[in-house]
Amino acid sequence: MNFTQAHQSITSKSIWNKITIFLLFFFFALASNAQILEPVKWTSKMEKKGDKVILIFDGTIEKDWHMYSQFTPDGGPLALEISFKNQKGNYELIGKAKEGKTRTAFNDVFGVDETFFEGKAHIEQEIKIINPNLKTVDVDFDFQVCKEVCINSSKKFSIAVPSSFKMDEVPVVSEAKLDETKVVGLAVDTVKKEEAVHPKVEKTAEVKEEIPAPAPSRSLWSIFFIAFLSGFAALLTPCVFPMIPMTVSFFTKQSKSRAKGIRNAIIYGLSIIAIYVILGLIVTKIFGADALNALSTDVWFNLIFFVILIIFATSFLGAFEIMLPNSWANKADQQADKGGLIGILFMALALAIVSFSCTGPIVGTLLVEAASNGGIAPIVGMLGFSLALALPFMLFAMFPGWLNSLPKSGGWLNTVKVVLGFLELALAFKFLSNADLVLQLHFLEREVFIAIWIAIFGALTLYLFGKITLPHDSPTNHISVGRLYLGLLTFVFTMYLIPGLWGAPLKLISAFPPPPQYSESPFGVGGSGNGAVSSESIKGMPEGAELGPHGIMVFHDYEDGLAYAKEINKPIMLDFTGYACVNCRKMENNVWSDPSVLPILKNDVVLISLYVDDKRELPKEEQFTTEAGDKIITVGDKWTDFMISKYKTNTQPLYVITDLEGKNLNSTKPTISYVSTEEYLQWLKEGISNFK
Repeated sequence: MNFTQAHQSITSKSIWNKITIFLLFFFFALASNAQILEPVKWTSKMEKKGDKVILIFDGTIEKDWHMYSQFTPDGGPLALEISFKNQKGNYELIGKAKEGKTRTAFNDVFGVDETFFEGKAHIEQEIKIINPNLKTVDVDFDFQVCKEVCINSSKKFSIAVPSSFKMDEVPVVSEAKLDETKVVGLAVDTVKKEEAVHPKVEKTAEVKEEIPAPAPSRSLWSIFFIAFLSGFAALLTPCVFPMIPMTVSFFTKQSKSRAKGIRNAIIYGLSIIAIYVILGLIVTKIFGADALNALSTDVWFNLIFFVILIIFATSFLGAFEIMLPNSWANKADQQADKGGLIGILFMALALAIVSFSCTGPIVGTLLVEAASNGGIAPIVGMLGFSLALALPFMLFAMFPGWLNSLPKSGGWLNTVKVVLGFLELALAFKFLSNADLVLQLHFLEREVFIAIWIAIFGALTLYLFGKITLPHDSPTNHISVGRLYLGLLTFVFTMYLIPGLWGAPLKLISAFPPPPQYSESPFGVGGSGNGAVSSESIKGMPEGAELGPHGIMVFHDYEDGLAYAKEINKPIMLDFTGYACVNCRKMENNVWSDPSVLPILKNDVVLISLYVDDKRELPKEEQFTTEAGDKIITVGDKWTDFMISKYKTNTQPLYVITDLEGKNLNSTKPTISYVSTEEYLQWLKEGISNFK
């Protein structure tokens, strides 16, 4: 019996039937909206601490869900964006918004370290109110929260400002007016928003502890290890290596006893560590815990550092020397002649200055990389670097007999320096690629980036095999066994890169080149693709179509895809996805690529992928406001509204198979999300078999 028939059977005497029908309708209405997920519940308040006004936002995140931080790097999931809507002429921001405890983990889909909140999200922003008549501070959060599915959501805050914040009063807290979490384009048949929430004013104690800095995008141990290896590499350069036996011999000969010589050498090594750690402290103090983290996605920062690395690389390759003023080294030497602990400290300083032409580029690269992680990463990085630099001086002072086993200085030292120059050159293009990706200029697409790396590491291979010589190389009739092995290694790596031009994933370097979709050719240079859709068929593709993952023809506009499906009489598979959706990429990489699934997606359905985080603005005539009051401004807003109003959910990935009238073809599971290959394949076959 359906609801209409049940309703007709009700009589005035059947009170229990009425109650039953009422409950059925109630639960039906509840179920129809059960998929509109809101895994994060927000509260906000304003506090006065001394002469500071602080906005505080707290989010409670449901179990197993996580929300991405504003410091998640580009190329990964969607980072938190905070917009202050009525800032102009009303208040000024003091610094960047600070975050509470976050966690960082490597994302093998995007090839980046993602930073996110779990359980709770705590964010503070200090402001200075300049308009005494300001009534509210209006803030918008745009964020992504994921579990097995992802939700792109936003939250509007309107925080009431108390009439007075006097210095001699107890700090006042203004509770924010709480809006429902905005789900773009919530349609009429979804839950109505309640707007009447009364602001409440209450007193609170001062916040006594600082918010922790954002979690670094690398672990401190990995930063230490990379810095240690970099210090070891710097040790093997012609600026540093020859100084080991000279300096150790000086300490052992000038000291009255071997024990004193060992003690002085240890102090010398500790002085080297102190100098570089102090440098890390200075960088941390100047730039703060997260300033360079924010800069790391800035276009100008990436362009400037690209130029700096090119200069460093050119110096390492032998074009010129980067040196600090000689007067610095002379003054340090004069102080070193005085002897004692101060003299040893200045000897270490003289080493740092004299060796700058070799260590400077490495230290500079390390500091920027470490500082962009925030927190104490620069200090940890400099500790690892200086420890590798100082250890030989301390060890050879303890065991002077080992000095005889040291290889003699020679051309091999310049070889190390040149190899580092090639590596700096390759790394430089990563920063140029970041700027190109942010601006979406498509100048340095994936194929171009890989071709540049092939050229760089190919040239390095030829250099190691002795086919190329550079200005400071010593003449030689043969190459060493070590150089041969290193040449073979770079040759293998170069060969590994070449298939990347034809679309190979290159998982070993996935964090460096642009993503596969940021490519000039769908199949790579000269590629022909596999399956039903080949590169030869690109010219004949219908309007609005392009080649998507694994060479599947895909539409990104619903009307275009629907028109083509009607033309060829095939069912439609809707793919509600996002550029920053982790599990969407996992489904595409692991499930769509399966040999049993891929032919079906290529041949038996018309795929329409709708990106809910597409930030392109719709033409003015296509923008509108829903009855729920949500503004549809961007392309992503439009597809989110479509997904929610039609399928009563706001999660991605979401897959739906429909006929040409938009009706679902799957009865048991009308929609499906992040599932196994077997379940996805069964669902896919069921929907297609029901198509008439």
